[in-house]
Amino acid sequence: MNSKLYVPAGSATAPFTVAITPEDAGWSEASLHVVDLGDGSEVALSTDGNEVMILPLAGAATVTCGGDVFTLAPRVSVFDGPADMVYLGIGQQYTLAGRGRIAICGARASASFPNRRVAAADVPVELRGAGNCSRQVHNFGTATTFEADSLIACEVITPGGNWSSYPAHKHDENTDVETQLEEIYYFEVDESPAGTQGFGYHRVYGTPERPIEVLEEVRTGDVVLVPHGYHGPSIAAPGHHMYYLNVMAGSGPTRAWLICDDPSHTWMRASWEHQEIDPRLPFTPSRGE
Repeated sequence: MNSKLYVPAGSATAPFTVAITPEDAGWSEASLHVVDLGDGSEVALSTDGNEVMILPLAGAATVTCGGDVFTLAPRVSVFDGPADMVYLGIGQQYTLAGRGRIAICGARASASFPNRRVAAADVPVELRGAGNCSRQVHNFGTATTFEADSLIACEVITPGGNWSSYPAHKHDENTDVETQLEEIYYFEVDESPAGTQGFGYHRVYGTPERPIEVLEEVRTGDVVLVPHGYHGPSIAAPGHHMYYLNVMAGSGPTRAWLICDDPSHTWMRASWEHQEIDPRLPFTPSRGE
């Protein structure tokens, strides 16, 4: 039986394949929409009280907002290197025209920052972990790389057979070492050479004071919501690379990603000092197709 925090692919109404609002999630800040533009179409949208980061999962698009026209260059798939990203602030009308699947990461905001585009070539790429915990992070919208009011977002690629979001960690309190952040995981998993569908697993668990229990098999288009608690690992089945898009926002006074590991597993980080990064990384446009 699936958790209520698991949102299967295809749950939204066209043109959306994913439509998670704060009200849907049962929290106050973070949202995610994925628009399917098919072979070519246009939709009119509004940021309302949200700031948004828009990027192609697969495809290309133009974002028109007032006098601003931003181009999102083509991306073959989420495994084809970083993507262009467009940021729009609160209270704006815009149109999205193009083809393919376009993600709209959102968060409630109180301040508006300038509309702007980040080119894929300028997205910081981080190789995190080592051995079978190696993964690749595209930091297009993280707190240390991009200025915004509350929204934090990034992409993570985990090679087949590897564990990601590990050690399990949490960020559900505002303290000196942790920031309270709601989090959305949107997954895509590549197919086998024979064209069969890939899969992975994602885990969320709580503390005695705030219990939560989630263990879901995830496939392309699935979403897992993390309102609180430790989350991880995200496990990619052997033979199938896993991608996830993380969208985070919180009500605290500081926009930062401060986490606390599960103390039972934090020792793992020291073990990476004696291991090499998975040689399949980094994924680049020439290797991701």
